[in-house]
Amino acid sequence: METIQIDHVQKALEDLAHKDVYIHLETTNGAYARHFDSNAYNVGAFIRNAQVKYTQAKIIGHESYRVGLKTQLGWIYAEGLTDWELDDQGRLLMAGHDNEGRLMVALEISETPFK
Repeated sequence: METIQIDHVQKALEDLAHKDVYIHLETTNGAYARHFDSNAYNVGAFIRNAQVKYTQAKIIGHESYRVGLKTQLGWIYAEGLTDWELDDQGRLLMAGHDNEGRLMVALEISETPFK
């Protein structure tokens, strides 16, 4: 993965718009929170292979980014994204890492289901 380049990610998002795509979205502070601070509140969310069609996509931010996808019924968004890649299967993979390189958020979009 490389650091997000907003123009490149925006183009990749637009290339997948108006198509049936599969979304992988997760957020976590995982074991990090409670492992280092017993008073910390552990949170996380996970969805994989939700099939959607989005009509609009937007990436905004500086150093840490938010991606929003407008669907027929509402919005999907991920915040805190820092890195991205378009892999050899054409999947748009985006992730947010903390200062120690730990995964905090992931948003992935693919025309085929994730395995």
